[in-house]
Formats: sequence, C-alpha cells, structure tokens
Amino acid sequence: MTTAPSRPACHDPADFASRLTAAEDWFSAAIGAQQDGEWVLTETERRVLDDLVAATNPLHGGTLPPHTGDSLHVRVGRIRNWAGALRLAARAGGWELSPVTGTDPRALDRPAGIADLLSGIYALAEQGDRWQELLLGTARMMNAAAPCDPLRDRTLEQAINDLHPRFGADLAAAEGFFTGPGSLDDLPQFFY
Repeated sequence: MTTAPSRPACHDPADFASRLTAAEDWFSAAIGAQQDGEWVLTETERRVLDDLVAATNPLHGGTLPPHTGDSLHVRVGRIRNWAGALRLAARAGGWELSPVTGTDPRALDRPAGIADLLSGIYALAEQGDRWQELLLGTARMMNAAAPCDPLRDRTLEQAINDLHPRFGADLAAAEGFFTGPGSLDDLPQFFY
C-alpha cells in the first residue's frame, strides 16, 4: 500500500502581501529618517550596506524583473541570498533583526535606523526561505507521484502555479523590490 505524498508547504498570498508592505514601509521610513537628517549613517553602517549590495548581486544580466527566463531555483535563490546576507549583516554590526510585519514604522518614538532598515528588508527576504521549502516540497511530491499521475508531466513551475496561483505574481513583486531600477540594487544611492 502506498500513501499519497504530503502536500508541500503552502504560499499564503495575504502573508506575502503584508511582508511586501512591511519591507516597503520600513525601507521608506529609514530612507526618510536619513534624508531628513534624523539618522546619520556611521562608517560601519555605510560599509555594511555596501557589502550587503555586493553580497546580493543578482547577476541577472541587466534584465528587468520578473526574471522569467531564469529557473525558479535561481529566482528564489536570489531572494533567499538577501535573507542570509541580512542575517550576517545584522550579526556583523551587532544589530538585532526584529519582526516588523504588521507594524507601522510611524509608531516609532525615535527615528528609524540601520536595525529597522535591515529588519524591514528581512521581512520580505525571509520569504525566500519559505519559497525554497515550497520548491523542495513540491519537487518531492512530484517525484513521489504515481507514474500515471498527471503531476509527473508538469514542470516544477507549472505544479507550483497549479497549487498556488498567486505564486508567480508574488515572486515577480519580490524581484521588483530587490532588483532593477529604484530597488535595493540601488541601496547605497539612497543614502548620502
């Protein structure tokens, strides 16, 4: 007797939307605090931001998002790289990443700073870790499917889109936040 493969981790569009909103809001708050002179970057903060951008170079060849010509593994991997690099940046600077999803940065009783900026970006970058689990779980489910199961004839991207119809649009939105003009690719340019 065989058992049906368990369904992989799911993609929750509402959770993604709140993560994207948090990333945009906290990023804007940090830029605003810096541009208003409320937050003056230290030399360490400036070097960390420069290193963060260097470590997460998307190597997309200058194409604009969505990067549909690349495999899902590469696309998700680019976002996941931000999560790892942000964790390292926070450790290197002695800053703590805080959960900011669902929190309005205007509620701060102080100017936004580097820990807030990194936490805001991390809110979305962490989605890459979740998507990696989704890719691996879906691949396992496809491999475990019976030979006559139509799932075996699908590509990984097709199977994920069948299971989670908003996944492609949400991945493209995340790519837009992290890569391309006016995105985190330009992070050092936002700070004087």
